[in-house]
Amino acid sequence: MSEQDLEQRSPAPDGRSAALQPAWREQFPIDVPRDNYVTRRDFTKLLGLTSLAFAAGQLWILLQSWLRSNRGQPPTKAIARLSQVPVGSALAFSYPNEDDGCLLLRLPDDATGTPRLLAYNRKCTHLSCAVIPDIERQRLDCPCHKGTFDLESGRPLAGPPRRPLARIQLEVRDNTVYATGVELRTV
Repeated sequence: MSEQDLEQRSPAPDGRSAALQPAWREQFPIDVPRDNYVTRRDFTKLLGLTSLAFAAGQLWILLQSWLRSNRGQPPTKAIARLSQVPVGSALAFSYPNEDDGCLLLRLPDDATGTPRLLAYNRKCTHLSCAVIPDIERQRLDCPCHKGTFDLESGRPLAGPPRRPLARIQLEVRDNTVYATGVELRTV
């Protein structure tokens, strides 16, 4: 190694002169300050690529959101006749797919004699355990982690669940109960 090359290198990390350095250091010269030096062009390139990656991620999220909003409403599906669901009882059904378990609840009729019907997705919003209706106590219970939901609103009352149950929109025509959509709620 020439004297000029030694002058170009920064001092060794242990601070000793080049003559006192071990032989391997001469065979594998690593100049740490030069090795860690980053030019403005390289730094700008890194910032540009990172920004491009973030922009691509945002576009992907926007595309997924747009695709979900354009899927449309699930189809209308007949659940049961009103006579099959006595007052104060619950009926299990699947909506919008066969894998999506739901509960149809019939509460006491209102003052005008109109049937009060509610339907919720049966999966607890904590860890997807099946909720069990307790109509007498006006709640839905999750047996896995002692979570409870309000029967009227589907909002969590106790336990680990923090989000309300998804409500199934209902319609009654010709004494038949139809599921017409799913209302996903966050509060």
